[in-house]
Amino acid sequence: MKRLFLATTISLVLSQALFAKEEVVEPEQSRFESLSKLTKVIGTVEKYYVDDVKLQEIVDKALKGLLQELDAHSSYLDKKASKEMSIQTKGEFGGLGITVGMRDGALTVISPIDDTPAFKAGVKASDIILKINDKSTINMTLDEAISLMRGEPKTDISLTVVRKGETKPLEIKMQRDIIKVQSVFVKTIENENVIYLRISSFDAKVTEDLEKIIVENKNAKGFILDLRNNPGGLLSQAIGVVDLFVDKGVIVSQRGRNAADEEKFEASSFNTKTTAPLVVLVNEGSASASEIVSGSLQDHKRAIVVGEKTFGKGSVQAVLPIDNEKTENIKLTIAKYYLPSGRTIQATGVTPDIIAASGKVTQSNDNSLKIKEADLKKHLEGELEKVDDVKKEEKILNNETKKVITGEDLLEDNQLNTSIAILKSLIIMNMNK
Repeated sequence: MKRLFLATTISLVLSQALFAKEEVVEPEQSRFESLSKLTKVIGTVEKYYVDDVKLQEIVDKALKGLLQELDAHSSYLDKKASKEMSIQTKGEFGGLGITVGMRDGALTVISPIDDTPAFKAGVKASDIILKINDKSTINMTLDEAISLMRGEPKTDISLTVVRKGETKPLEIKMQRDIIKVQSVFVKTIENENVIYLRISSFDAKVTEDLEKIIVENKNAKGFILDLRNNPGGLLSQAIGVVDLFVDKGVIVSQRGRNAADEEKFEASSFNTKTTAPLVVLVNEGSASASEIVSGSLQDHKRAIVVGEKTFGKGSVQAVLPIDNEKTENIKLTIAKYYLPSGRTIQATGVTPDIIAASGKVTQSNDNSLKIKEADLKKHLEGELEKVDDVKKEEKILNNETKKVITGEDLLEDNQLNTSIAILKSLIIMNMNK
């Protein structure tokens, strides 16, 4: 009997192992079966869900969830969101002047745009937004957050943020306004024959404006290109800016799913306007197009990059219509950017040649906020409990209308001060060639 029981047990174990093996090699569902499953789920929700939800609303929610699960930059744009996007691309809209993204599941400031309500109120790159007014951002989608921050000009709004180096959340109050972005600024530096160029975002006229400034200052011994807190913009303008300084070679390439679809963008000596020494300033608020410019100039050995590691947004999104009237769209990641050396900036960013901390001091702040991804949601929920005892953020505004950077200004900006010292060295080396 024992032998029979043992034989039966062995037989059962072998059968289970055999079935387990068969389950592993089970073929994938066919396209029809997969679509049928989706249709069945939608039908079940429509029929049995506790509230009466219309089919169109169910489908819209399914689309939002689908695109959101792909990556942080893909999204479904319903009629309202598509209209808002159209307004924004015209360069004038009501809002805060802030570029945000999802990082480790948290709503994070990529950068405030120069001379906007967010910039003037003291919002900083890498701030984690806990609340928009009284609404928690935990589990909120990026599109929902952007929609809440936009609104009628002159209406009040408050953001509650967690910032590295601060022990409690900060409540930052401001008013929405019409956002008109001036993208290119030029300044001279006191007692120095070098030109400071600031690009706040890459809009449609950046290359044209920058070229004009370079030609007007053709006798300058060197240039500082400040891309700090620049959230990006048009790829064509990033390529155009690099082309002003580089006379040959690949500026950037983009690759989609198929390697054969790689598209390369190359420099032309016809477009090059200066060979003077160049230093590029970046920080953690430099993203997308500004990372292409700084990384490409770095790879070409055309510039020394100074500052802090950049944000790491190196993917390409296309807006694709899903109806004939183009009132509904999807924003879909279709490719990644690659720098001339072949490296990608997606999730890795550009590491400066010279690391320089912001502010008056050159040492990094060891008390920076360090949160593991697994602990992030729990941490943010805890931070929400501290909001009643927040302190107000001091307003810091750089005057972009000021045309001359003085020695006193440099003492307040360690990164810029470091850049000038490096540029002077490059100028001396250039003279001795």
